[in-house]
Amino acid sequence: MATGKPFDVDALWKIERIGPPSLSPDGSQAVVPVTRYAMQANTSRTALWLLSTLGGRPRALTHGGEKDGQPQWSPRGDRIAFIGRRDQEGERDGTPQLYVIPADGGEARRVATVATGVEAFRWLPDGRRIAFISWVWPALRGPKAQARAHKQHHERKETGYATSETLYRYWDDQLPMGRVPHLHLVDVDTGRLRDLFEGTPYELRRAAPDATTFDIAPDGERIVFAYDPAPDKRVDGRCALAELVLATGRIDLIARDADWGFAAPRYSPDGERIAFVASHQERKHTMPAQLAVWERSRPGARTGRWAVESAEWDHEVQAPLHWEDDGQAVLFAAEQRGRRHLWRFDLPDRRAEVVCEGGWVHGFDKAAGTTVTLADAATHPARVHACLPGQAPRRIERFNDSLLNAHAIGRSEETWCTGAQGDKVQVWLMYPPGFDPARKYPLLHVIHGGPHTAAGDVWHYRWSAAVFAAQGYVVASVNYHGSSGFGYAFLDSITHRWGALEMQDIEAATEQLLREPWADPRRVFAAGGSYGGFLVAWMNGHAPPGRYAAYVCHAGCFDWTAMFANDAWSWHVQELGGAYWEQAAQVAAQSAHTFAASMATPTLVIHGARDYRVPDAQGLAYYNTLKARGVEARLLWFPDENHWVVKPRNSQLWYGEFFDWLRRFDPGQRPARKRRA
Repeated sequence: MATGKPFDVDALWKIERIGPPSLSPDGSQAVVPVTRYAMQANTSRTALWLLSTLGGRPRALTHGGEKDGQPQWSPRGDRIAFIGRRDQEGERDGTPQLYVIPADGGEARRVATVATGVEAFRWLPDGRRIAFISWVWPALRGPKAQARAHKQHHERKETGYATSETLYRYWDDQLPMGRVPHLHLVDVDTGRLRDLFEGTPYELRRAAPDATTFDIAPDGERIVFAYDPAPDKRVDGRCALAELVLATGRIDLIARDADWGFAAPRYSPDGERIAFVASHQERKHTMPAQLAVWERSRPGARTGRWAVESAEWDHEVQAPLHWEDDGQAVLFAAEQRGRRHLWRFDLPDRRAEVVCEGGWVHGFDKAAGTTVTLADAATHPARVHACLPGQAPRRIERFNDSLLNAHAIGRSEETWCTGAQGDKVQVWLMYPPGFDPARKYPLLHVIHGGPHTAAGDVWHYRWSAAVFAAQGYVVASVNYHGSSGFGYAFLDSITHRWGALEMQDIEAATEQLLREPWADPRRVFAAGGSYGGFLVAWMNGHAPPGRYAAYVCHAGCFDWTAMFANDAWSWHVQELGGAYWEQAAQVAAQSAHTFAASMATPTLVIHGARDYRVPDAQGLAYYNTLKARGVEARLLWFPDENHWVVKPRNSQLWYGEFFDWLRRFDPGQRPARKRRA
């Protein structure tokens, strides 16, 4: 029986959120970023903490920064590099900068002042140099010219964004106008900088370039990177692999196939092979990322051949990749039936096995035989475990235990139903604390987005099943057709026919759950975000009125024609089966707005103005349509949020509006406070 106070929004925002770990070379310590939020101040701070894998209490490493993140241990083990925005010697960072701090504590030091900022980085094996990503003006030479251009841009009075690029915004950011992401090299002790792509046409991918886009050879002499060779950069561009020789600056194209997209390269321990993920995009845009290996034609050669290693394994390989020390296996995370495990893929026999089970593994590292993982589950936020050779995994931090022990959290359960096409469909349930099957409870569907993602055994901050269940709802999350982690055929089954199979799966789950003695058929609700928001709008036009008492549509897609305004329009064309001017009837048949005349269920519509994946006109159009039709509706619009609501006070408002809306149409409850329609 669960005991303690109900788990609410305030408790949710008191959780200390742990980021991906980095291990010391001897495997004895891990460094992690830990973010703490202040609800009243509406702020957050991220500091670095050291965790011992051998025993001992966690120790704070940094104190003076606000957003210290992406920590990486140096190969020598003497210092830790990270990215932050700080005050140092009277100078405030205007852009994120690279810092180093002694591993045994002390003052953090800015490595260099990079006017255009630092995105992500990797240490070179000598422990003296770091390769990092920065967005630069490609025609300019030298850091001084970049600094002048950055100063002029920062001080300009105009606010317009002018571009001729196809890819100019991504999720919630305008890409830096006129700039591209280059690899740089910096000497940690002297601060001397070098743009490795200066004077070349090369750049990293423009869609969120990170540390998985490149790797450094074990001898420190070469860097492999993924780049898009197409002159017109797009969000679905097919990347190739190239290798840079640091001593000469020569760049060799080592792997390119117009039919495939390559990503996440990692050198083998001997530097003669490169593991990467490859997706056969010409066959179909939904093809999974598979493990591939490029091998030199002879030691030290500039040429080689590549092959897919995991073609017979029906799982998608997810970056980052990590070679085992013997060069015979690669570690990575992959989803399987609503969970995300850490796997080892043995190359000689092409066999995959689970190394660490989820929940949901969000990050990992391995050094000197020790593995650390960051993983959560539906009933607890992320935790860090260490697994030493010959030992069972052992937790090495307790950041949130006292908080969670004071609150009651319901139990999670995995169930299945028979959905569309007679296929088995997974349904995750979260029960209220102290659940009594003899009582009646409302049912709340929480529908995941994507569509090619999954609801899983995972903790969530923006859609917290624990918070929903604590309000008295039995929460159901259906992994409908199209979800990831159930094999390629299941994922691809909805292509060119969005809406139909997914709704059949959700309805099948509703039918099965309503047969439970605890389920109240008068109190069934559905809420979804992004593609899940599209599905609740689709359901509003297809489900019989009264089937669901009310809907919540967060950042939902409403009109696929108008969605051409988003940052991933080319991907939508492939998913829908054509552009709206070529396949007007087919696109309209998959669009929720086409069925507006049948919409009658009350809906709360939520959207952020800085959402570029689902522009806020989608939510406004849906809300206006409902109002025009005389359907009860309420709008919650955030001028400063994006696809997600990430500010503490805005999140508090989000949950408050969410629960008040459901109470308003729940015959078993009364609204906590009156709201105007």
